[in-house]
Amino acid sequence: MTLPGGTPTEMYIDGKWTGGSGGSFAVLNPSTGEEIASVPRAGADDVRRAVAAAAAAQPGWAATPPRERAEVLRRTFELMIERKEELAYLMALEMGKSLTDARGEVVYAAEFFRWFSEEAVRIGGEVRTAPSGANRILTFKKPVGVCLLLTPWNFPAAMATRKLGPAFAAGCTVVLKPAEDTPLTALLLAKLFEEAGLPAGVLNVVTTDKPGELTETALADDRVRKLSFTGSTGVGRVLLKQAADRIVNASMELGGNDPFIVLDDADLDAAVEGAMLAKMRNGGQACTAANRFLVQESVAEEFGRKLAEKMASLTVGPGTSEDTQLGPMVNKKQVDGISDKVDRSVAAGATVVLAGDAPSGGGFYYPATVLTNVPRDSAVATEEVFGPVAPIISVRDEEDALAIANASEFGLTGYVYTGDLARGLRVCEKLEVGMVGLNRGLVSDPAAPFGGVKQSGLGREGGYEGIEEYLETTYVATNW
Repeated sequence: MTLPGGTPTEMYIDGKWTGGSGGSFAVLNPSTGEEIASVPRAGADDVRRAVAAAAAAQPGWAATPPRERAEVLRRTFELMIERKEELAYLMALEMGKSLTDARGEVVYAAEFFRWFSEEAVRIGGEVRTAPSGANRILTFKKPVGVCLLLTPWNFPAAMATRKLGPAFAAGCTVVLKPAEDTPLTALLLAKLFEEAGLPAGVLNVVTTDKPGELTETALADDRVRKLSFTGSTGVGRVLLKQAADRIVNASMELGGNDPFIVLDDADLDAAVEGAMLAKMRNGGQACTAANRFLVQESVAEEFGRKLAEKMASLTVGPGTSEDTQLGPMVNKKQVDGISDKVDRSVAAGATVVLAGDAPSGGGFYYPATVLTNVPRDSAVATEEVFGPVAPIISVRDEEDALAIANASEFGLTGYVYTGDLARGLRVCEKLEVGMVGLNRGLVSDPAAPFGGVKQSGLGREGGYEGIEEYLETTYVATNW
């Protein structure tokens, strides 16, 4: 398979396309396991070059009028919409998601540029009188500086735009490292920014399959003042320790173990439709994916049967096929991890209600799977599955559901289905998560604050809050 026309396969540093000092590595098509491209492996010198370019561009970009920064973001938004099919095909090719999911991601990802183009011109400050009356309190905002942005493979466009949008709107320059499995989408985004007139050095994209070496070099550089990472909690802990050495401003969007609560008064058909969105979007490879279905006993059997019927009807195949509803997992390691969790849970007593068939002929597929009678301490109930597996746990009532839901170190997303609005809001309020879908299977929105509590992360992306992650407040005491 060929790449969409114009997709770069070199790194982007200081406005130039360039190779790397560490050789190269292969990008695979998860639908077949075959190589589709080779991209540079950045060495330490390349990382320092990228940081130097960002640092050199920082004063000029920060001084650029907000309206001009906004227009670059707006033009890039328009280019993404124009090139939607190209971007969608590329994501389906390198990540394996269905074209339907990929097209949806392009629109969602582009919207962060439109949203933050509007927020760029609304960066504020304030003047107020000190309580003593002795002076005025003047505050204003300025960009934090050079940012290191680390993005995951599951949403190659949206996880980049959700960070790039507010960073550029705030006046920050960036070194972006995309995931090794999906670097091509980030490189194509860089090309779109180039076409939109982003000045050289404001965006630098470095690629590698040895991320530890790259991040260690970048975080040791005094010019890097911000780290934003989306990925696993384990890696997030390591990065926070590294950032602590220089007190680097850090934002983290980490793992989840998201509960999907179905109470006995819920519309079960609506709950199943919501479950398909919350569980099967992106093949379950999403940090917001429903991980544990906590269903009240009186409706658990019916819900499980209806969900299994829906999941069994999905068409499995290559991400680039128009017919595909469930594509492959991103790599073999992911497939092995899902299999291990399911096998351990079945050995602990879970019942397999649905275990579909994976296509033959290569690729990294895992079939849609539904488990019932799932022990509350089993692997699929306590660990993030990150795949098309729906474990159903029967609960006595809403208090029992909340006890299980909150007995986790994670707190990213929750879902609640009920026919009683007041009951639903009570449960939402008690859930220890950063986001809740109430009778909705989709929570993500560029205009809403995205993020978790506990070990699911620090800070918020999107919404009015998102740009604050890239700004510092200066306070001036004065009077007149």
